[in-house]
Amino acid sequence: MDKVAAHARIRDEIEGLAPVLIDLSHSIHADPELGFEEHVAHDLLTSAIEQQGIAVTRGAYGLDTAFEARVGSGGPVIAVCCEYDALPGLGHACGHNVIAAAGLGAGLAASRLADELGGTVVILGTPAEEGGGGKEYLIRRGAFEDVDAAMMVHPADRELRTMHIIAVHSLEVEYHGRASHAAASPHGGLNALDAAVLGYNNIAALRQHIRPDERIHGIFSNGGDKANVVPEYVAAQWHVRSATVDTLQPLRERVEACLKAGATAAGCEIEIRWNDVVFADMRDNSALLDLYADNARVLGRDPQHETESNKLIASTDMGNVSHIVPSIHPMIQLAPDGVSIHTPEFARHAVAATGDQAALDGAAALAMTITDCWLDPDAMKAIRDEFTTLT
Repeated sequence: MDKVAAHARIRDEIEGLAPVLIDLSHSIHADPELGFEEHVAHDLLTSAIEQQGIAVTRGAYGLDTAFEARVGSGGPVIAVCCEYDALPGLGHACGHNVIAAAGLGAGLAASRLADELGGTVVILGTPAEEGGGGKEYLIRRGAFEDVDAAMMVHPADRELRTMHIIAVHSLEVEYHGRASHAAASPHGGLNALDAAVLGYNNIAALRQHIRPDERIHGIFSNGGDKANVVPEYVAAQWHVRSATVDTLQPLRERVEACLKAGATAAGCEIEIRWNDVVFADMRDNSALLDLYADNARVLGRDPQHETESNKLIASTDMGNVSHIVPSIHPMIQLAPDGVSIHTPEFARHAVAATGDQAALDGAAALAMTITDCWLDPDAMKAIRDEFTTLT
């Protein structure tokens, strides 16, 4: 079978799967679940795979809401990643319902050609992208050991070959002071909120002197209980971002110094706990992206190269995957230009007609790219050679 015939088959498969994929996208969107708690989404996706006659491992690699389905016995082995966790208070404002539907559709469509084309497709359910780092746990437990390339597609307000993925490490901070009546005996207290505010202000000053591609942002998750009691306990959460995992480390140290200085000034104790997972920067594989972009253009999409004016900066655990296997993470448009991800408006677009079409087009473009990897040994060599050079 040649590429033209394979692509035609893929498009026919996606057309047949369209009602299932759209229904899944809407069902996941209607019942948003936080990271590592995506039990409804996990069951919906794994049941859909089984209904297509494919065996699936539920709770794969010791993660309750991860899953894996493999079809084929040859190589190359191509993994397509599904994400399906939501944001607190915002639901699917990052469009992970679309990512799940597109990844599932790509895997199912490609699976129909796997044996015929001599390749293997892995449909991998990856929980807790929104801060939990599910893909990193899957990496540690061997999910990508025999994978030759990995891919997914992410919705946005523009069509891009790449998202500008930078490294991030999150931390939780607790301050311990001493309670006292704020009017009768303020001198008897040690104000944990003051410690947190001083640390916040220190970081605000630090922001003037960090690199343009670095970010520091945080919230107070507990600011005390009553205004007439000197707060004895306050908690905060922070994200520290830098261009790469290497440049992240010195910035982490500067942030810690800011937070500790605030606690010292207020006479409070501080506990700092860094998340177990560092989200790495993304090493996009341009040879693999070229295949995807060509296929997206056939579908009427036109993924653009990143420029200073159109870049979209974020972090994702797909970056971790890109450090161990050739990977791509292109952006597919489902919302009008200027409608940012992580907003209520974006969540609404994720189940609009444009969101449905993004799921179907994303599925088709990814699946066609998978078949390209199977059909073209020279393309796979270029993908592998580029990855070796990048690492």
